[in-house]
Amino acid sequence: MKFVIDTLGGDKGALEIIEGIKLFHQEFPDVELIAVGKIDELEAIKEIANIIEAKEVMPMDAGVMEAMRMKDSSMSVAIDTLIKEKADGIISSGSTGAFLSLATLKIKKIPGVIRPALITSFPTIIDGKNVVLLDVGASVENTKEELVQFAKMGALYDRAVFGIKEPKIYLASNGSEEHKGSSVGKEAYQILKEDKNFVGNMEARDVLKGHADVVVFDGYSGNIFLKGSEGMAKMMSQLMKDAFKKNIITKVGYLFAKSGINELKNKMDYKKVGGALLIGVNAVVIKAHGNSDGPAFYSAMKVGYNLMRKQVVEEIKKGFSLNE
Repeated sequence: MKFVIDTLGGDKGALEIIEGIKLFHQEFPDVELIAVGKIDELEAIKEIANIIEAKEVMPMDAGVMEAMRMKDSSMSVAIDTLIKEKADGIISSGSTGAFLSLATLKIKKIPGVIRPALITSFPTIIDGKNVVLLDVGASVENTKEELVQFAKMGALYDRAVFGIKEPKIYLASNGSEEHKGSSVGKEAYQILKEDKNFVGNMEARDVLKGHADVVVFDGYSGNIFLKGSEGMAKMMSQLMKDAFKKNIITKVGYLFAKSGINELKNKMDYKKVGGALLIGVNAVVIKAHGNSDGPAFYSAMKVGYNLMRKQVVEEIKKGFSLNE
């Protein structure tokens, strides 16, 4: 495997990204790593990664045209390196819009894919059960055809990653009834009814209960759900911490409940997911959280590794080629 890393553009700086790379290399020493960024910062990992210099940082608010013009940015150099080296995957914690645009334009869409989507898996209240969510932010508006394709890509992803042969697919909506939802959602529903794996609409409050295998969102509502869930998880973790600090009795109570609380915190920690895949393009393209620290970036790299190992891109290609 070859894995290209854009080390610039994250909120916490390159040193945290480098820490994540070190953690990843300790666990997966056989993966060939190619790190793109400032040479003086990358000196710390020259023994474990091939280093390519790029000094420019892609602005967080960069539009498509600006991103294309900044050929010397670490993000552009990293994507060009992936293509040149025929690498299996790439990861960046930089500008989401620029990264997804450049990846789509340069790495190219898988034949048959209308629009790539950001896909991720979330833990549910059922132990060991994850739910696959897409699109969680690659676009703002979607057509009914795109939503239908998201369902197909989500199902292919679920089969490849989790081995679920007949994944239960739901469409995110403001009600479970067939007539609920946006105009585009209702149109997509009528098409999805023909899919034997499609169950129906699902409200946001039920997504993490573990009943669904795949939940389809338009990119706008999916991103809001993702960030809202992450914010709620952080708040719940803080509330638990505050509750057990109240007095000596609650502190003693914490000692008895510690293992269960730690298990809950680990399940709620969105940083353990780390990143999302841009599904529908010809490589494993991982968007890590912009505020990733070392462990979070390591987690995102691990997501990319698992997707490369399970050959998700090849499975998507196979799934779409069957319709040609």
